[in-house]
Amino acid sequence: MPSAKAPRSPNLQPTQLSLFDSVPEGEAAEAARPVRWPRQGPPEMENRPPAPAPVPVTPPQHRHPQAAREIRLGEHCVAYAFRRGRRRTIGFVVGPEGLTVSAPRWVGVGEVEAALREKGSWILRKLHEQQERSRRLERARIEWRDGATVPFLGEAVILVIDPRITGSVLQQAEATLPGVPSLTLHLGLPQEAEPEQIRDAVQSWLQRQAKRIFEERCAVFSERLGVRVRRLSLSAAATRWGSANADGSIRLNWRLVHFALPVIDYVVTHELAHLREMNHSPAFWEVVRSAMPGFEAARGALRTEVLPAFE
Repeated sequence: MPSAKAPRSPNLQPTQLSLFDSVPEGEAAEAARPVRWPRQGPPEMENRPPAPAPVPVTPPQHRHPQAAREIRLGEHCVAYAFRRGRRRTIGFVVGPEGLTVSAPRWVGVGEVEAALREKGSWILRKLHEQQERSRRLERARIEWRDGATVPFLGEAVILVIDPRITGSVLQQAEATLPGVPSLTLHLGLPQEAEPEQIRDAVQSWLQRQAKRIFEERCAVFSERLGVRVRRLSLSAAATRWGSANADGSIRLNWRLVHFALPVIDYVVTHELAHLREMNHSPAFWEVVRSAMPGFEAARGALRTEVLPAFE
């Protein structure tokens, strides 16, 4: 005979509920209430709003102004200019504007993208180098005004608008504070001179100095190398620092005058060495080394320094 159920005490709580047990009425609200662990933080933590969702990170982008296609290389999105032409291989050029890809007409897009992924590390490294160079160019930009600075023979020269003088005069202070340039270039211009006037006056002065300095250095190194310079002229080439002709003519870029003297000497020696070796053979480099031992340091500076744009 089953025993009679004892009346349930109102304070008695079930020790276990299965998925099929029903919660007695009146206890549903208590059972549904979430368990609160002992509070560890200050009271205001309890009402703190939920943390914002993480913002998606946009992959770094490199976009050519004439981009026609794009590809994902690692974490980078590269939009590149794409050209087809009469060539036999796929070519990549990384310039100031970005990546340009050239491919034969018969090569499919899939093959082009496979080649891009294969060269992905090289492409990303060159794109980074170009971006860094662009930033350095921007920092080197000159604001043509009184008090601006211009590099001359590796030193900063302060521009001074001085209507009292005629022409342009370089002066050196006897003593300056640490880090303050000691050279000033006084320009005989009115105080209200336009930026273009200041730029043109500085450029004219730099070109005169370049011609004088180049002639002096050519005289020194032509004697060392046993060659004769028949004609020296200045150039303003965008991509070449100098050139030499077998007839003894030398052309040197006037912008070299921004560099320190060892860099100028390297370019002068390089071009004069061509009057003995019209090539870049090991014999040519031995001629350069015979006149300027350790020229590699100056050549490295020539490749890494960024010059201000004359705009």
